[in-house]
Amino acid sequence: MSAAKDPLILVLGDSLSAEYGLARGQGWVALLQQRLEKNLPQARVVNASVSGDTSAGGRARLPGLLARHQPTVVVIELGANDALRGLPLQSTQANLQAMVQASQAAGAKVLLLGMQVPPNYGSAYGRDFAAVFSVVARQNKTALLPFLLAGIADAPDPLAWFQSDRIHPTAKAHPRMLDNVWPHLQPLLR
Repeated sequence: MSAAKDPLILVLGDSLSAEYGLARGQGWVALLQQRLEKNLPQARVVNASVSGDTSAGGRARLPGLLARHQPTVVVIELGANDALRGLPLQSTQANLQAMVQASQAAGAKVLLLGMQVPPNYGSAYGRDFAAVFSVVARQNKTALLPFLLAGIADAPDPLAWFQSDRIHPTAKAHPRMLDNVWPHLQPLLR
C-alpha cells in the first residue's frame, strides 16, 4: 500500500475565488493557504479560478488541471456567472455533475460551494438555482457549503461587504468567506 500523499487542494472558481478587484493575497483562497501553513503545513493550494468563468468553462478546463495537479481535494466554486447570464439551470447542473464525477474518478474528494442569486431574479428562479447545488451534492455524496456568501450577501448591511459593482465582495468579506468554507473543507483534509 502506498503512503498517503500530502493534501493538495485545487480551487476551481470564478471571480469570487480569483481575487477580482483585490490586492494579491487578500482573497479567501490566499487566506486559506495562510491558514493551512499554520494548521496543516504540508498542504498546498492551487487556485485555478478565472474571473468570468462559467460552469462550462470550468468543466472544459478541469481534465487538464486534474492531470497536472492530481489534487486530493477539489473545491468547485462555479455557477454564479451562469445565473447572471441567464443560462439554463439544466446546463449548470450537468456541468457541475460532470466536474464532481471527474474529480471523484481522479481520486479527489469534492467540496461544492453553493451560490444564490439576488432577489430580483425572482423567488422561483432563486430557489431552483440554489437547489442545483444541493441536488448535485446529494447525488454524488459530496460535501456542500450551501451559500459561500452567507453572512455577507444576507448581512444587515450587505452593501458594506461589496465593491462598488455590488457583485464582488470587498477584502474585508474574504476572511468571512474562508470561515464559511473551512468547516466543510477541514474534514476532507483528514
